[in-house]
Amino acid sequence: MLTNHLRRDRRLAVPGLAIVAAVSSLALTSCTTVSAQDDSSPSSTGSSTGSSTESTSGRPSKSGSTKGGPPGTADGVLPGHTSAYDTSLPGVTKLDPVLREAVQKAETAMKADGIKMQVTTGWRSKKYQEELMEKAIRKYGSKKKAKEYVADPDESHHVTGHAVDIGPTDADYWLIRHGNHYGLCQTLSNEIWHFELVTTPGGTCPPMTDPKG
Repeated sequence: MLTNHLRRDRRLAVPGLAIVAAVSSLALTSCTTVSAQDDSSPSSTGSSTGSSTESTSGRPSKSGSTKGGPPGTADGVLPGHTSAYDTSLPGVTKLDPVLREAVQKAETAMKADGIKMQVTTGWRSKKYQEELMEKAIRKYGSKKKAKEYVADPDESHHVTGHAVDIGPTDADYWLIRHGNHYGLCQTLSNEIWHFELVTTPGGTCPPMTDPKG
């Protein structure tokens, strides 16, 4: 009789052990999966070097200040379709007043011709310009090559508020043809969108600078 009881107890214990083993195996698998996910996740303490004007979306950050993070509105980053009359934006209001007025007059005349102009960038902080330079160095492989496309912060006319970049292309070509009536000229041969106030209204634009040579 005792032998029969022992055999029955052994038969009951075997399924119980199997259940415990299965639960333990499941728990180990779960822990391993969570650990792998943690290893593949970005570190929350890591910092972003940020490029030119880019946030994680590849576009300039439109918020924040010059104190930290990527360049924002306070550094001169402008939203799309910015008008030269949007003087609440530092990128516009910190332009040289005479330049800003000339661009506003050109924008008004352009509108009468059916072209909607926008200021894509105007005044920039040194921080903004530095980030543009860092991005250009990464893209072109050297500072010498990068300077064909981006000026150093201490040399940039955007930082001093004496240059604007205009878009779209129709507006650029309009300004190339008529900008001198307002004193505005394309000043860089490789940038049809870059304009500065370098002549008197109605005057002749000076030869352009070739950054490559």
